[in-house]
Amino acid sequence: MFMLKTAGALAIIASFTVPTAAEAQRVHGRVVSLQGANGRGGVITTSVIRGGGTVSSARSVQTNRGHGATTVRSRSRSDGVFQGSRTTTMNNGASFGRDTMATANGNGSVSLTSTRTGPRGRSSTVSATVRATRN
Repeated sequence: MFMLKTAGALAIIASFTVPTAAEAQRVHGRVVSLQGANGRGGVITTSVIRGGGTVSSARSVQTNRGHGATTVRSRSRSDGVFQGSRTTTMNNGASFGRDTMATANGNGSVSLTSTRTGPRGRSSTVSATVRATRN
């Protein structure tokens, strides 16, 4: 069960970045197993992919008793646009997270939109335009 969850998280994170030949891409990962008495313990898997203005990461925490969650994060910036997301999926299938986008407008203002989704599927969106002022 652990390997399936981890393989899924790594497949998700790998799909975020499609680098061109000119982009330098770095991949880092780690697996830590913590084991205690009476079968207690678990495994923590982390991976990070960086390249071309994008950073994607996944972290999976799985216990020996089948509890756990996987969190996937991604952020990118290009041409005055920032996009970021975080999604956590529990082993029972419930997921929650946030998606954010910020766009620099030509007039010195920034448009922001952030959507948060809860584990029961409810979501809320906040949008604003902020203009920077100099004193």
